[in-house]
Amino acid sequence: MSSRAPNQTPALPPNQTPAVPSHQAPAVPPHRTPAVPPHQRRPDPGAREPLWRDLVGDVLRRERLDQERTLKDVAEAARISMPYLSEIERGRKEASSEVLAAAAHAVGLDLGSLLSRVHSEFSRRTAAVRRAPGSHNTLCLAA
Repeated sequence: MSSRAPNQTPALPPNQTPAVPSHQAPAVPPHRTPAVPPHQRRPDPGAREPLWRDLVGDVLRRERLDQERTLKDVAEAARISMPYLSEIERGRKEASSEVLAAAAHAVGLDLGSLLSRVHSEFSRRTAAVRRAPGSHNTLCLAA
């Protein structure tokens, strides 16, 4: 017979964690994304139209990285907080037109150029979704 009381688990040696059955393992948070930059990801055949905030963030981040500038540098030039600019670049925040203009100017673009690049990115991504093998998606784009 065992010397331990019922419902008492045995002590584990230091630095050892108990194995967790897969049905009890915590799920990976849905906000985790692959390390591949968004502009290099392959389109998902079941993908929906890209979101405006994702496209704006991708364009701003790409421009900043192409200039080899830090998030801090651009945020200071735009006079917005570094965490807020980071959220915009990651597509987590829908920024006002004033904030977008400030961020665009900080990377040397005017608002019209930013919008033009976002439109080009939107067209490229939606065309890729339409061309994907086995894709039966039809995107309805308003004129």
